[in-house]
Amino acid sequence: MIYVVKQFLTLAKLFMQPREKNYLMDMLNAAKLAQDFVADVNWEAFEIDLMRQAAVTRQIEIIGEAARRISTETHAAIPNIPWHKIIGMRNRLIHEYEDLDIETIWNTIQIALPQLIIVLEKTIETIES
Repeated sequence: MIYVVKQFLTLAKLFMQPREKNYLMDMLNAAKLAQDFVADVNWEAFEIDLMRQAAVTRQIEIIGEAARRISTETHAAIPNIPWHKIIGMRNRLIHEYEDLDIETIWNTIQIALPQLIIVLEKTIETIES
């Protein structure tokens, strides 16, 4: 499994546009910031804290926008990042903001972002080596 991931990342280096590494860094930084914004906060506190919700939502938008700017070739070369879901969430946050489900945002922060951070860190580390 690790070998296959490294093969994909090696392919990603070949297909990657010069700016795309920066987009991956933008995604990583935004994911870490979103995590920091909810550190030591439980669901009940988050649910009533509109400023914290707005801050986290903005970081998720940034993750999605950066993912959207990365080429389809690089998406294909790094299949362990759920590109479609990330970009889809960004689109819902931007275009369907009136239907925002804050519990989905919370679950994204608690479940998806920690996994995404790990994948992005490994991806960036491999690209830089």
